Amino acid sequence: MATTGATIAVLGAGSWGTALGILLARHGHQVRLWGHQAAEISKLEQDRENRRFLPGIPFPRTLAPNAHLAGSIAGADEILVVVPSHAFADVLGRIKALAPALPSLSWATKGLEPERQRLMSEVAREVFPRADIAVVSGPTFAMEVAKGMPTAVTVASSSAAHARRLADYLHGDTFRAYTSDDIVGVQVGGAAKNVMAIAAGLSDGLGFGANARAALITRGLAEITRLGLALGGRHDTFMGLAGLGDLVLTCTDNQSRNRRMGLALADGCGIAEARKRIEQEVEGLAAARDFHSKALELGVEMPITEHVYQIIYKGLDPAVAVKTLLGREQKPELG
Repeated sequence: MATTGATIAVLGAGSWGTALGILLARHGHQVRLWGHQAAEISKLEQDRENRRFLPGIPFPRTLAPNAHLAGSIAGADEILVVVPSHAFADVLGRIKALAPALPSLSWATKGLEPERQRLMSEVAREVFPRADIAVVSGPTFAMEVAKGMPTAVTVASSSAAHARRLADYLHGDTFRAYTSDDIVGVQVGGAAKNVMAIAAGLSDGLGFGANARAALITRGLAEITRLGLALGGRHDTFMGLAGLGDLVLTCTDNQSRNRRMGLALADGCGIAEARKRIEQEVEGLAAARDFHSKALELGVEMPITEHVYQIIYKGLDPAVAVKTLLGREQKPELG
């Protein structure tokens, strides 16, 4: 069982932030769950559960919803940011205004900064250049974590002590936390897989079958790895939980919002209608644009990402896109 007694600020009261807050509170930590909308936080306090995202999962006694950022982070032993990637820089800026000499910062946000296509670690290092930083990633559905179902993740940090401390907070009877020092690779795997999940949903929604899905996952892993290596990640990371594990999870189960987006697009829905159906952040939409741009910048071949981008932003017909992908010219698989 993890070390008990820490005070942890979890910033972001969506499904994943709430699930992590519940997990940490069950491990005996004092958790302050912050959200930027006071009315929603008030409802969480009243209901003692997140009925919108995790209905039926009661909050542990040591989890306290909090609408005040200053009060949430004051005296916290760990700050864990779990907001969407487009809000990450803004939240870090607000933290800095309150705690300019922050010694450490952690996050479970997946994605790239939309303005400059930067990894979250690049944003964090710009805002807090002296802080130890760590990221949590891996194959995780929020509801399963909240229910206490078996789960494993990777905690990556350039500081071995920080990685061990955060992993220890998270680790428990049904939640295993491994550590890594490949903070780049872990982030790339966790963000780029969302694009592949849209592609898998498109393929399945069009009735292309299990063979096509397996091909997309495998070739998707190949292009994620190419990009990750170009950015400085390590090959082995993409064979682990934050790479292959997260990719398989999000491409094959309908709990994945990104997979459901692909299914909806294959069904003829527009982006706006699909978003209404899903009612949660679909990180793969922005990720398709951002990773497409990053691949062009680095000269990395990412054909699945290219086709998903063309479908979302250029109106390419999904059936044509998937058939084009599967009908590309022959070449060695490992070349």
